[in-house]
Amino acid sequence: MKSDTSKEFAFNARDFDRVRDLIYKKAGISLADSKQEMVYSRLARRLRATGLNSFSEYLDNLESEQSDTEWESFTNALTTNLTSFFREEHHFPILKEHVAKKTESVTVWCSASSTGEEPYSIAMTICEAFGTLKPPAHIIATDIDTNVLSTASRGVYNIDRIEKMSPERVRKFFLKGKGAQEGLVRVRQELRDMITFKQLNLLADSWPLNGEFDAIFCRNVMIYFDKPTQGKILKKFVPLMKSDGLLFAGHSENFLYVSDDFKLRGKTVYELASSHPAGHRPMSRHLHKGNP
Repeated sequence: MKSDTSKEFAFNARDFDRVRDLIYKKAGISLADSKQEMVYSRLARRLRATGLNSFSEYLDNLESEQSDTEWESFTNALTTNLTSFFREEHHFPILKEHVAKKTESVTVWCSASSTGEEPYSIAMTICEAFGTLKPPAHIIATDIDTNVLSTASRGVYNIDRIEKMSPERVRKFFLKGKGAQEGLVRVRQELRDMITFKQLNLLADSWPLNGEFDAIFCRNVMIYFDKPTQGKILKKFVPLMKSDGLLFAGHSENFLYVSDDFKLRGKTVYELASSHPAGHRPMSRHLHKGNP
């Protein structure tokens, strides 16, 4: 790739390779050659925001950056957040059936929560399973991108985001805005109270949470990692799951050739391949409601 002189900023093959190396080390994301234009357009915004004139200067500054501020902006810029309410809808009846059999409090980890549609869909499903807006359940919703987590915690969306949802669900789980808020909806407080939103990098050496979870949602995020990275993450899921816990994957993800720890239960739904002792460890204080 040669530098394109028609662009606002020079961007050559060496710049792209540096970006690929940095985002892989930071977030485990493997960028394909086809992502050059995407990388340019998203990071050009960071050059404008920081007042720098070249990618090489920006990347030099990033590598010498002592604070996490620009690293966070860099990672947020390159993270793709495509989501919707009840995306891959076939998973939610499976979750509903799974949690409805539980006789104790249910815990679910949504490991790539994006702007919140997925964890709120999980919360709605659990409410429907228990027949109440206040079920005995807690959802941990994490993402590496702090911008989308801010959106998720507010729980406010354009009304077109729920146009495919049944009128019954809309009435039960959303409040419609009026006046200046016309055209917006807000997730009911009861659902928001069920969820703890936290920043978490799946590549971190340790995660500030303990199991055991009844279900882990890790959908449409593994596709950005190479096979060795996928294997490491799946290995770390094992002790965080109850012996009958379910792992939900994205429609284009297949873990069977990556890990021996899981076996396929249904369409992109996995369970532990062998029985693991289910010690009832308490949830880490790091992720309890009310703790900093």
